[in-house]
Amino acid sequence: MTPSPSAEHPEPAPDGFDRLTGTDLAAEPIFLMARAAALGSALANQGLAPFGLKVRSYSILAVACSGTGPTQRELGDLLRMKPSQTVAILDELEQRGLVERQSDPRDRRSKIVAATGPGRELYASAKAAVDLATEASLGALGPQDRADLAHLLRKVAF
Repeated sequence: MTPSPSAEHPEPAPDGFDRLTGTDLAAEPIFLMARAAALGSALANQGLAPFGLKVRSYSILAVACSGTGPTQRELGDLLRMKPSQTVAILDELEQRGLVERQSDPRDRRSKIVAATGPGRELYASAKAAVDLATEASLGALGPQDRADLAHLLRKVAF
């Protein structure tokens, strides 16, 4: 005879997951931000796969398309990447003809990253895929909640 469920040993949820969402960890903002980021990145990576991009390469391309003339170092700092990671992604994007490194007119020792015509075209298509991933990720939120979330995340991130 199997023992009946009790408060000490609750019956597991069918997928075993629901019982974990009530833990202390599931109320910690840092964990929630990390989990939301992981879920959003996974959805975005799925949408970006047909373009040969992932979240980090898309992010670099997006900033390169912004017209701000970011340096390699600025890109790495913004995306919290090691210099070697930034260079590897830039090398790949440059080999694909999507970005080019140019001398920085403010400092000839550094390089700025600029999108090429094909890079801007790919970015526009890839952005539509990211927008769909955002919709899937944030679909439970109304417009005001999304605006509030973006505002709060911007305060935390910058």
